[in-house]
Amino acid sequence: MTQDAIPLKVIRKEKVGGRDTVQSLSRALNLMNAIAASEHGVTLSEAAKETRLAVSTAHRLLTTLQQDRFVRFDSERGVWTIGVQAFSVGSAFLRARELTVIARPFMRQLMERSGETVNLAVEDRGEAIYVSQVECRKLMRAITRPGGRALMHASAIGKALMSAMSEEEVDKIVEMHGLPRETDKTISTPTKLRTELAIVRQRGYAVDDEENAIGLRCIAAVVYDEHAHPVAGLSLSGPMARISDDSIAGLGDAVFEAAKKITANMGGRTPAKA
Repeated sequence: MTQDAIPLKVIRKEKVGGRDTVQSLSRALNLMNAIAASEHGVTLSEAAKETRLAVSTAHRLLTTLQQDRFVRFDSERGVWTIGVQAFSVGSAFLRARELTVIARPFMRQLMERSGETVNLAVEDRGEAIYVSQVECRKLMRAITRPGGRALMHASAIGKALMSAMSEEEVDKIVEMHGLPRETDKTISTPTKLRTELAIVRQRGYAVDDEENAIGLRCIAAVVYDEHAHPVAGLSLSGPMARISDDSIAGLGDAVFEAAKKITANMGGRTPAKA
């Protein structure tokens, strides 16, 4: 048996949180880059040479990556190729990029219709992360730059996303981040959160009534993928002076319809219950 065909065996010895972990991660990424650059895959010795690693080190890292399906070993040809999980991660980036491009004209239409700033956000590690924004033209406006994050339970966009999740997914987010108060109006108990999410499901949009920032109101609805799973949240935000109690229902319907159009143009499917 050649060295390139070493039997697969996963070895995990990195020191968690230490320098060795960071170094191993960097080396593993270099190996993936080397494999990705080759059209037909690389042998173990080629991968080691390309990344300037010892063969034993390269093999240890590759077998670890293989367990998580980031790379795969073709035993017939004796080469390593990119795995399905790497494709999934890359596809997630492409979906996010396509999402913002598709959503942009509908976000602009919603801004023109409502007169308020419109945001698009996705869930990431139990938080809402903003990926796109269309600012309104008014002097007083809500601004959340792309890359900014918000707690799910304290934002309309987060509550909208959670309303389309399973109870287990919601519980996991609460366990991860808790229910800290941003203002006196922030939902702070699991029971109140469940009640609020039930209301959001029934009416089709979520409302942040000064729960994230005093004087600010937001209204949000869900964008779905082809499996009717939540892929993003669409919201509009503005001061209470403009988003009055009487205007919430009309603005909520406008956000819901805009989210539904984005869903359709992405090839997604809005659930019948929504």
